[in-house]
Amino acid sequence: MEQLSNYSNRDAHEIDYRIYGEEMQYVEIELDPQEGVIAESGSFMMMDDGIKMDTIFGDGSQKDTGFLGKILGAGKRILTGESLFMTAFYNDLTGKRNVSFASPYPGKIIPIDLQEYGGKFICQKDAFLCAAKGVSVGIEFSKKLGRGLFGGEGFIMQKLEGDGMAFVHAGGTTAVKTLAAGETLRVDTGCIIGFTQSVDYDIEFVGGIKNSIFGGEGLFFARLQGPGKVYIQSLPFSRLAGRVLASAPRSGGNSKGEGSILGGIGDLLDGDNRF
Repeated sequence: MEQLSNYSNRDAHEIDYRIYGEEMQYVEIELDPQEGVIAESGSFMMMDDGIKMDTIFGDGSQKDTGFLGKILGAGKRILTGESLFMTAFYNDLTGKRNVSFASPYPGKIIPIDLQEYGGKFICQKDAFLCAAKGVSVGIEFSKKLGRGLFGGEGFIMQKLEGDGMAFVHAGGTTAVKTLAAGETLRVDTGCIIGFTQSVDYDIEFVGGIKNSIFGGEGLFFARLQGPGKVYIQSLPFSRLAGRVLASAPRSGGNSKGEGSILGGIGDLLDGDNRF
């Protein structure tokens, strides 16, 4: 469980939070009167009586007050593959109220204090979970063709801007690396959660015929160069989904062992016991 102290002089709402759980985590956010939090659709878990839920059009920031601003904010979300709408939760009563949001798959919820990172954090497209009202959830275009074509995340990543708290989720175990100026880290392209704006991100060819054809790790990996902080996940959702799909019964309900000589006995021996 984690507890955050309030910071002063923020434009975004100041929120306290606690993170519960180990592998299937959720974050509980404590809202003072009139404080609010924005979240992706489908991440809501539970809330106290007295919290008002509102569907908003745009990127969730306080900058999209005009109609054109709302249209531009919604357009950004379409480009990242997200819904046109976000959900906002406000404490309309006196006293403190709690609202909780859950990670969509096994892994960790990572608190990001944007004020500590110069007001901007870049992350993969589906990493954002929730944030203090006033944080903008936008897009970050890749300026390098190679990175856009082969970087795993395409030309577009998400950027979180503002001076409030934001929360992203990742699969498996999280590694945090602080890179010195000029220090380089090479990472599987799917394992990147996000990084601070000072980190230079590019892709690099694995190299070698054997590595490229038989290595099984893809043709490219990401090259991250400091200074800055990098967040890495051990189990990207795409990798988890691929393993589940590969182990799923084929058409007709046959498991992978049913076409062998041993059939069901083979399943018992290799531990693949389906009911």
